[in-house]
Amino acid sequence: MTKPYIFITRKCSEQQLKALYEIADVEMWPEEEAPCPREILVEKAKMADGLLTMLSDSIDQELLDCATNLKVVANLAVGFDNIDIKYAEAKGIVVCNTPDILTDTTADLTFGLLLSTARRLIEAADYVKNNQWKSWGPLLLAGYDVHHKTIGIVGMGKIGQALAKRATGFEMDILYHNRSRNTEAEEILGARYCSLDELLQTSDFVVCLTPLTNDTKELFNKISFQKMKSTAIFINASRGAVVNERDLYEALIDKEIAGAGLDVFTKEPISADHPLVGLPNVVALPHIGSASIETRLSMVELCAANMYAVLTGMEPKTRVKVK
Repeated sequence: MTKPYIFITRKCSEQQLKALYEIADVEMWPEEEAPCPREILVEKAKMADGLLTMLSDSIDQELLDCATNLKVVANLAVGFDNIDIKYAEAKGIVVCNTPDILTDTTADLTFGLLLSTARRLIEAADYVKNNQWKSWGPLLLAGYDVHHKTIGIVGMGKIGQALAKRATGFEMDILYHNRSRNTEAEEILGARYCSLDELLQTSDFVVCLTPLTNDTKELFNKISFQKMKSTAIFINASRGAVVNERDLYEALIDKEIAGAGLDVFTKEPISADHPLVGLPNVVALPHIGSASIETRLSMVELCAANMYAVLTGMEPKTRVKVK
């Protein structure tokens, strides 16, 4: 009996994939950072029973129509906006993601990004490295306090709730806006639900953790930034496309807001000449929200477990359901 064929679109740790090698012929794109070219991915998909994909891989109708043997797509991410979920389900293809595993790691990074932006940590480190530290002044590289300030979280899912938990350690007032009320966050963490307008107008730190949908695309735009305090800092650790980057740039240049910390961008990767990167009040990161060694290995392991389950006739642990 011919074994199933699995194609993995980026080099991953083989230790976490051992179970797949027992039941399938596994091929892996040999590069860790360079993505598998689209034309190669399409050719591999034509033969594949399973695909282990990254957010940068577009699993659209064109590809799914070519993948006549495909049974499962395991996405190495909690998000899945790179996959046409409804079309995949219509074709009987199971789509899985990696939720929960990366919750705390991403919340750590998000709060670290908030601290780095507020206290100008990257700018200060570069100040020393570039041999600019010649003297001292009362307001030298002075930033903004985080403790006892108001944090507004847009998207109170699991990561949002984990971020709110961290905010309690800084005795912050916690506001949130979400599609629905999160009573657990309210009861346990003291978070207060409010309208998006109130959150924008009141918060010292506005943190975006909402998924990318038709409703949230460019949710943060010129109007949004005009509603924020001039001393407010905007943090985005969700998806780049929830922000109109031109509007954000202008809000920062015009000092409508004080700064921004960004782990995601509309088109990734970005280059050093991206307009936002050149601003001193912006901390820009290369989409590393879940990038701890422990978490990334666990994500690969969960992808492998999901694929193993589907290809052996069992229900996967974290199947994406069409809403």
